[in-house]
Amino acid sequence: MILGAILPAAISLLASPPTLIAAGDIASCRSSADEKTGALVAKIPGTVAVLGDAVYERGTAEEFRDCYSWARFLGRTRAALGNHEYGTGTATTAIDLFGLTPTGYYSYDLGGWHVVVLNSNCMPAGGCEDGSPQQRWLAADLARSGARCTLAYMHHPRFSSGLHGSDTTIAPLWRTLVRGGADVALAGHDHHYERFAPIGGIRSFVVGTGGRSHYPVFRRLSRPRSVVVNDSTYGVLRLTLRPSGYDWRFVPVAGSRFRDAGSAGCL
Repeated sequence: MILGAILPAAISLLASPPTLIAAGDIASCRSSADEKTGALVAKIPGTVAVLGDAVYERGTAEEFRDCYSWARFLGRTRAALGNHEYGTGTATTAIDLFGLTPTGYYSYDLGGWHVVVLNSNCMPAGGCEDGSPQQRWLAADLARSGARCTLAYMHHPRFSSGLHGSDTTIAPLWRTLVRGGADVALAGHDHHYERFAPIGGIRSFVVGTGGRSHYPVFRRLSRPRSVVVNDSTYGVLRLTLRPSGYDWRFVPVAGSRFRDAGSAGCL
């Protein structure tokens, strides 16, 4: 009886921590870089976090069929909706393809981590302001979670030095994440890679490097918490989610020299 109780716990301790592979702004029939980032994903076991704008230009069924090279990872993909998913007026094609809720926001657990996926397209999501259905859902979801570590991702970045810059419309959701003790936030939208020092306890990353194109970085001097930025390299962010912390590593496509890696604990 004692051995039977000990073995499952021992196996759990020996099991490798889960991996999250993240990028947004991925595919286009006008670019082949998404095939190069897809080659990286194919070599990394784990959950694929698509940070919105999976395919350009309008998120149509034809574009997903003909241009979305990451479709082979659908069985392990958990996607956020980007603005290009709404290019036809609704995001129905992406919602159906990725098996999302109609609202586009949901949560799941990965190992000991709680993962929240938000819809930063505020109008079709029913709002992002305090008291909106999404903000109230997020507060309740975080309150229910007993996880020590929490990660959130969405398409639009709360903080960015890139072409679009920081998105203030999602500030109420960010404040809710801060109050709920979130540790990490991921976004795309701006087509570059950027890592920020923790703001309100949350370390945020912009990973719009999935392959569509690059955007220049303009605003870094006005973003003093920006630690690392690169606007010329395609790749994916690999996160190893340990029970009390995480490791991050930006994995570039073949032939690229840019790297970023580190580790941190959960608060």
